[in-house]
Amino acid sequence: MTQETQSTNDQSPPTLDHVIGQPQVVRKLKVGVEAAFADGDPLPHTLLTGPPGTGKTLLGKVLAKEMAGEFHEVLGQSIFGGGVLNGLLMTPSQPNSVILIDEAHEIDPSIQVALYKALDERCVFIGNAQRQTVQKLPLKPFSLILATTDPQGLLPPLRDRMKLVCQLRRYTAQDLALILKQRCQQLRWDIDDDVLEAVGERSFGTPRLALRLLESIRRSGRAEGESSIKSVHAEQAFILEEIDSIGLDPDAREYLKILHQSQRPVRLSVIASRLGQPADAVSRVIEPNLLWLGLIERNDRGRCLSAKGSVHVSSAVVLSAQSGERGA
Repeated sequence: MTQETQSTNDQSPPTLDHVIGQPQVVRKLKVGVEAAFADGDPLPHTLLTGPPGTGKTLLGKVLAKEMAGEFHEVLGQSIFGGGVLNGLLMTPSQPNSVILIDEAHEIDPSIQVALYKALDERCVFIGNAQRQTVQKLPLKPFSLILATTDPQGLLPPLRDRMKLVCQLRRYTAQDLALILKQRCQQLRWDIDDDVLEAVGERSFGTPRLALRLLESIRRSGRAEGESSIKSVHAEQAFILEEIDSIGLDPDAREYLKILHQSQRPVRLSVIASRLGQPADAVSRVIEPNLLWLGLIERNDRGRCLSAKGSVHVSSAVVLSAQSGERGA
């Protein structure tokens, strides 16, 4: 694969000093790394929490580089039995190796118990049904990183065994623009600064969304045979993706329109019915970004527009009317 066809996901910061944003988390992890080297120990077991796409897996990879150890990654739902867990914990062969379990809240509670017992005893337990015996196999020292969007899905005893607990938060538009610029430099993509700013403003504080939108913009340029990423390509991509000036897609805009047309709070079930989507999908996919932007409010009676949301919808209605007049 050539550099020109590489994905934005093919690159990551080489050290914690190169990580942009999350300053408090980075400081805490730096202290953990430096203390580990001073004591000659692995990095303390770590819990990374936060919204989807905010860089939990990326930080796990960077920590493995900082500790100069192996990196092993697995999804929580793939640890479906004790044998799988034991095999995972026995995988590291080098000192300071890192095991990252993503979506850790998906691990079955019984497996979570076996996991924290293994951490306590520094060994795994292998049963022999025929001999009715249990054998203890020692584990080599390693660092466990649990990444999750739902820390409450972890058993308290397992959470308590994580010595470093880091809460990642959404990024500012300025930090997202810097992250995109760093990634473009790594990939040797030529891009206008105003494109970076435009993407940052439309990505809901989430690097994963920003990188996805960046690739969409680059495709628009490459489709025309261009090697540089310019503002015109961003405008084309925004039209193709059907997103507005703050990143809202048609479903999110329709959600706001439903609230705008009502004089009272609207129940989630009514909104979902109007959108033709399951209520759970609306609450998990559409609403978090609207809440983060401060466009809606939720209470016991239902959903309603905030003052900021009313201004945004009114502005969109005016722009739509003006566009219609020009088209006529």
